[in-house]
Amino acid sequence: MSEARKVLVIGGGAAGNAVTILLRRAGLTVDLIEAKDDWNVTAGSGITLQGNALRVLRELGVWEQVRESGFGFGSVGITAPDGTALHVAEDLRTGGDDLPATVGMQRPRLQQILTDAVRASGARVRLGTRVETLEQDADGVSVRLSDGAEDRYDLVIAADGLGSATRAAIGITVRPEPTGMAIWRVTAPRPAGVVRTDLAYGGPAYIAGYCPTSDTTLYAYVVEANRDRASIPAGSHADEMRRLASAYGGFWPEITAHITDPAKVNYTWFDRMLVEGSWHRGRVVLVGDAAHCCPPTLAQGAALSLEDAWVLARMLSGAGQWDDALLQAYYERRIARVRPVVEASVQIGQWQLDGVRDADVPGLMARTMTMLRELP
Repeated sequence: MSEARKVLVIGGGAAGNAVTILLRRAGLTVDLIEAKDDWNVTAGSGITLQGNALRVLRELGVWEQVRESGFGFGSVGITAPDGTALHVAEDLRTGGDDLPATVGMQRPRLQQILTDAVRASGARVRLGTRVETLEQDADGVSVRLSDGAEDRYDLVIAADGLGSATRAAIGITVRPEPTGMAIWRVTAPRPAGVVRTDLAYGGPAYIAGYCPTSDTTLYAYVVEANRDRASIPAGSHADEMRRLASAYGGFWPEITAHITDPAKVNYTWFDRMLVEGSWHRGRVVLVGDAAHCCPPTLAQGAALSLEDAWVLARMLSGAGQWDDALLQAYYERRIARVRPVVEASVQIGQWQLDGVRDADVPGLMARTMTMLRELP
């Protein structure tokens, strides 16, 4: 494959960073643009990375940093709202037996690790920059950026997230839809006894859970029916989350005591989206949340995005010709894996919304996670 091939990656989240690192390793010229001036290195609370995400992070060469920065564990607990442990299940090692089942870590730390790796790869990075125009022909894409720069690329990879402007610009009209649930998230000090994710179902929220993110930190979350965001003043976010969390026992009183700063509390609706048919138009192709998203009931959002990047980079670096057939083959390979995860994630949430008490949540989780042990 010619090293003269040139790729533009739009978006510097998990998928965009990962595909940039991998394509640079394959010898391609890669430009990455990111709309945020700070590359989102301070945004977010925590993230749960299951084995299939860790497998890709190892391919990126950052696994040791992730391992040292996060908190690895191998089980999940189900508790009553009062904190009584009802069941502890061993997690599947979806990345293989040589990786932990799960690592929790602070999302800003993961982003910093990935952005450092992008810089080290030699990719050209432009922050605070968006695409203004994309003009395609049979051989490539001419791009004009918001900073006035113009360039020509063999391929454009749209990794610009859930609200992808690129997706709309190439004529894909699918948009994310709310599922009816919303989540409150916050970071807090880790009580010494918190050594895994514990989930409480019931109480004033649909789910109350937490995940250790380092030796000293965790992120906690409560899930409720979504409300009009405009009806919740930003200054009341800590009060609202604390009100919901205060009904839970076990480690929750210690966690709840630290929910005091509204600026550190994040409120987000659960969304669902799946682009069907193909993830490309001409020489512009979608990856990650630009192509699909699901509620975090299986903690697979970032993992699926990382897998997209790994699969697409391998296919591009191994192909003599970049054409519709190649990009359609990428879609066919990924949709068979992404669709059941999206559907299962949505179904688990819907059962809770509907109050279905005899739903086979453990069975659906087990079937879906077992599938993820296979290479993407």
